Amino acid sequence: VQLQASGGGLVQPGGSLRLSCAASGFTFSSYAMSWVRQAPGKQRELVAIITSGGSINYPDSVKGRFTISRDNAKNTLYLQMNSLKPEDTAVYYCKTTVNFLAYWGQGTLVTVSS
Repeated sequence: VQLQASGGGLVQPGGSLRLSCAASGFTFSSYAMSWVRQAPGKQRELVAIITSGGSINYPDSVKGRFTISRDNAKNTLYLQMNSLKPEDTAVYYCKTTVNFLAYWGQGTLVTVSS
């Protein structure tokens, strides 16, 4: 299983970014996928999850601003982030669990600052 996240960068408050996670080594369409972030000095936080059937959940902290999606034909997971706030600054990881083992991408840094 390999997960390759990309798309992070520096953005001003109120701006947008789209993260991507290219997946390989497993049947992507059969597994739930999630985005998890870790801000400096803080614990990891789940920001979005999408099941194999397309059910989606978000915590209140990003609801209405972030949108998770998946393209099973391209084995790719996305996170559209709008109305970004400084508190969204973190390393963002894509994650999945296959055969009871958790796999993480390498992380992509999102910095929200003016």
